[in-house]
Formats: sequence, structure tokens, C-alpha cells
Amino acid sequence: MKIFSGIKRLLFGRRLANAQMGETLLPKRIALPVFASDALSSVAYAPDEILITLSLAGMAGFIFSWEIGLAVGVVVAVVVMSYRQTVYAYPSGGGDYEVAKENLGRFAGLTVASSLMVDYVLTVAVSVSAGVINAKAMLPFLQDHEAWTAVVVIVFLTIMNLRGVRESGAAFAIPTYVFMASMIVMVAIGLFRIFALDQTLLSETANLTVVREDGVENIAGWALVAILARAFSSGCAALTGVEAISNGVPAFKPPKSRNASRVLGMLGVLAITMLLGIIALANLTKVHLIDELTGTHYVDEVGNTIHSAATTVTGQLARVVFMDWFEPGFYVVVTATMLILFLAANTAFNGFPSLASILARDGYLPRQLHTRGDRLAFSNGIVMLAAAAIALVLIFNASVTALIQLYVVGVFISFTLGQIGMVKHWTTALKTEQEPEKRTKMKRSRVINFVGATLTGIVLVIVLISKFTHGAYLAIVAMGVTFALMLAISNHYLAVEREVALTPDSDRALPSRVRSVILVQQVNLPTVKAIAFARATRPTTLTAVTVAIDDDQVEQIIDQWEAEDFGIPLKVIASPYREITGPFIKYVAKLRTENPRDVVSVYIPEFVVGHWWEQLLHNQTALVIRTRLHFMQGVMVTSVPYQLKSSDARKERAKEAARRQVRG
Repeated sequence: MKIFSGIKRLLFGRRLANAQMGETLLPKRIALPVFASDALSSVAYAPDEILITLSLAGMAGFIFSWEIGLAVGVVVAVVVMSYRQTVYAYPSGGGDYEVAKENLGRFAGLTVASSLMVDYVLTVAVSVSAGVINAKAMLPFLQDHEAWTAVVVIVFLTIMNLRGVRESGAAFAIPTYVFMASMIVMVAIGLFRIFALDQTLLSETANLTVVREDGVENIAGWALVAILARAFSSGCAALTGVEAISNGVPAFKPPKSRNASRVLGMLGVLAITMLLGIIALANLTKVHLIDELTGTHYVDEVGNTIHSAATTVTGQLARVVFMDWFEPGFYVVVTATMLILFLAANTAFNGFPSLASILARDGYLPRQLHTRGDRLAFSNGIVMLAAAAIALVLIFNASVTALIQLYVVGVFISFTLGQIGMVKHWTTALKTEQEPEKRTKMKRSRVINFVGATLTGIVLVIVLISKFTHGAYLAIVAMGVTFALMLAISNHYLAVEREVALTPDSDRALPSRVRSVILVQQVNLPTVKAIAFARATRPTTLTAVTVAIDDDQVEQIIDQWEAEDFGIPLKVIASPYREITGPFIKYVAKLRTENPRDVVSVYIPEFVVGHWWEQLLHNQTALVIRTRLHFMQGVMVTSVPYQLKSSDARKERAKEAARRQVRG
């Protein structure tokens, strides 16, 4: 136990008391990397997915990259403005789930919750997988080991988050700020060299022609429209993580809503600036990407066919901007990108447990998810998220292109229902509000949320149509399963609550008699202790029972019993098949059926041991009998502990751990 406690304290830190909750609240400078790292990091892979999808149209597709980027930027701006209304109206941390539940009903709330939970799992899987892909630019030995590398990263992030929100945020703040600075500096220098210094900057893929699998270099018409819609939906991955701030309002320092709103504003400005800047620079340097899985390929200037995909957009831009001008800048950008993609998962590690805690409070998830762990973090939710993300990474072999098709659907379902709920919220509030100034603010907020609901609804339709057959249906199935599971859990809790509720006609009569039974397997000190406990309760009848599985052993027990003269009868039960559990259970059941108003109290002596391996050598029969008896009405089971000497050492270890905790 000492070793285990030491390792636990080393990994997760000392325990925090409830009174220390204030120490875990986040200032804006820490809240930004904690809650916005997902949305900010999307600029590292959203441009990749836009260009990869556009490559399906051949060279003609890349012409539309800046229009797609601009459209995504508009959506980001509208969604950020909409959520700034939400954090003021619902500061309790429920986010879209609470908005939908309160204004649109229980099923709408569960739809939002199931969508967000699936999307949070995908956030971890996609972000970490994208980080591994970027890491291969500097660490080529990761080739063919992407999945297990991603698993190691997820485990690391899990440990850091189990240490607490503030501590993980402080640890991840520097890489996040370095990433933001490096992206902005890279874009600024690249544009400065192109426009101010009139330099020609061409990426490593600028002179490569992208050709579709069917050999066509360009397509047009409705096929092009479909590809543009799919590229737009992939680019909308830039919006994931925006809702996490509305879920995490309680984690902010006061004034909570205002600080959350300001962080949302900073997130919107930074995300739009970096996304549009990267897409513009990629367009100017003629970055071309392909999707190897679709058969799309490159053709170089001399006609050679190249099937291997180039490095990421960020990698190509960093190389063309810095390698011939300031080489360390390349490594800073690539390293910062790799780290931010890993840390983007941290947004989900804060959003998912908070949402799971609220759902558990409302009875839709197991109650254990509502409680905080040693470090005042929602530990059970963190572990649950990590396990689901690891499973997903291993199933899809850390493929960003495969995982991205499942992505975004859930978050836009949440966006749309949340904004519709906010429109209804303001409409309801306006019916009772009389003060002109407040009514003006409410009407303005309603317009913002209405625009947000309309735009996100349109994007949701586009995402569903363009991605459904490419994997989005799997996300919808997962959401449906999660919805059904939460509904089943809720129905179970409600049924149990109704079953155990006190009513005027509840049976409160005392039992007619208490018939106590002591299980005797040996005549020794534990048995004597059980007899003393049973006598102290003053039952109506008291009988000792032993099961005859060996004649010689039974004779020895009878002789010892008579010699000790305990003053209570010893009943011997025959066991022709040499088992203890079955005959003893039948004996207790018979006592119950003789008079249903009686209560049978069973006393079972058990050893208290100091080592886990000793537990395997003792108490196994008692465990089975106790478990079986718990299912019998009118039967109470009392374990009578007898501490062996080995338990003393365990007791001392526990005392020492308690003393260390007090000192700490």
C-alpha cells in the first residue's frame, strides 16, 4: 500500500479538500489554453482536410480554397457570438444540454448530450492522431506505429488531467501560446515576403499536378458542388471545442460569465485569423494535397506519377517560409503544431467530464460520474473518456482522414438545438420582462441566436448529406446508442426511486421474531466472536449451524462444541455432495418460509488480512454465501471481522498515510 500510495501521489499529486475548490478556478490566461486549445488547434488540420477534399475535383478544386476558408470563418464568428449569449443566460455549466433540456424538453437535451459526448471522444482521437501525423515530419521512426504512439499520448494527457484542471492548464499553457504566436508570425512573414519583398514562395507541391483516379485533371458541375460541400463540412472541424467554454463556465474565476465571454471572444478572433491566414498563404504558395485512399495522385513536371501524400499544410508552409531564411523557425512551428494537436484533446478532457457530471446529477449516467476525485477533478469521467478514445484510435489505426468523417456531425447537432433553445429562452423571457433596456438586450441576443441557429442548421444539413456515406452514419449510430443507454439508465433510477419511496401504506410493522444463525466452519476465536456478537443483539432464537462435508471434521467440531459449552445448540446439516453453500442456503430459506413475518439474521465469521494474496486464501466460501443471501427477502447478513496479525501492519500503514496527509 505504501508503494501504491507513493506512486499515486507522485502521478496525481496530494489530495485536495472541498474547501480548496477556489484554488482550482481558472483565470482567463489559463482558461484560454484549457478550453480553446481544440478550436485553435483545428487550424493545424482543418486546412489539410479542406485541400485533401478539394483534391477530389483535381486541380480545379484548389481554386475554391479561400472561399471555403472564408465561409468557415463566417460560421466560426456567428457561433462564437451565439455562445457569448449562452454563457450569460446559463452560467451553471450545462451548456447546450441545459439550454435544450430547459427550453425544448428532455429528449432534445438527451440528443444534445449524446451528440456532445460522442464528439468529445472523437475530439481526443482526431486531435491526438493528427498530432502523431505531424510528429512524423520530424520523427520518421513513428511510421507504422501511429496508433500506439497515440495511445501513449492519451495516457499522458489522462494523468495530467487527473492532477486537476488548473494544474493541467498551467502545464499546457506555454505550448498553446507558442503555437498561436508561431502560426501568426509564420503567416505574417510569409505574406510580408510575398507582397512587401516581392519574393516568389512556392511549396514543395506547387509544381505537382493533382490527377483523379480516373485520370481526369478537372471536374465541374454538380460533382464539383458536392465536393465543395464536403470540403466545407470538413473545414467546419474548426468549430469543435467552442461549446466547451459554455460547459466549463463554473471553472472560471469570478465574474464567471464575463470571463467566459471574453475567452470566447479571444478564441473567435484568434481562430479566424489563423485559419484564414494559413489558407491564404497556402493558396499563394500553391500547396496541393491528395487523398491516397481515393486513388488521387500527383504527376510531376516530367510526367512521373507520385502516389505518396506530401506533408501537412503547416509543414509545407513552415518549410517554404523559414528554411531558406530562418531555419529554427521551421522546427518551432512543426514542434508547436505537434504539441497543440496533442493538447487539443485537453478541451475534451475538461468538457466531457463536466457534462458527464451534470448528466449523472440528472440521473442519465451512473452517479459515480458526478463526484470529484482526490484532485477535485471529475476523475471517473476523465478515465471513461480516455478509454473510449483509446478504443477508437486503435480501431481506426489513428487515421485522421478516416476519423474526420465521423467528426463535426455531433457538434453541429448540439449547436443547432442549443441555438434554437436560446431563441425560445429569450422569447419566453420577453413575455415577463418590462424594463426597456433589458428588453432591448434580449431582443438583440435573440436575433444573434436566431442567426446562429439558422446558419448551424444549414451547415448540419450540408455535413449530413456530404459525409453520411463516408462514415458520418457511424457517429449517428453511436449517438443513438448513447441516447438509448442514457434513457435506460434514467428509467432505471426512476424505477428504483419509485420502488423505495415511502408511502402512507408502507409496511412499517416490526418483525414477529428475529431468528439468528451462526455459520460454524471451525470452533475457534472468530466463531467465539460471532457468538458474542449474535448474543449481544438478543435475538428470539439463536442457532449455530455447520455443514457436514467431511465426517471426521464434523465429529471434531461436535466434540469441541460440547467441550466449550457455549450454551446454544449446534445443528449439523447433511451435504451428500460435499458443498457448503447450497445446503446452508436451503436451511436459511426454510426458516424464512416457516413465518414470513420473521427476520433471519445470519452471522458469518471472516478473517481480516493484511495482504491481497491472503484474501485469496480465506473468506471465499463466506463471500459466496453472503452474495447469495443478499437476494433473499427478510434475511440480514452480518460479517463478523476477526483481525489476523498481518492486518496490524496494514493498520499501521493506513495510520502513517493519514498522518502524512494531515501534514501535507
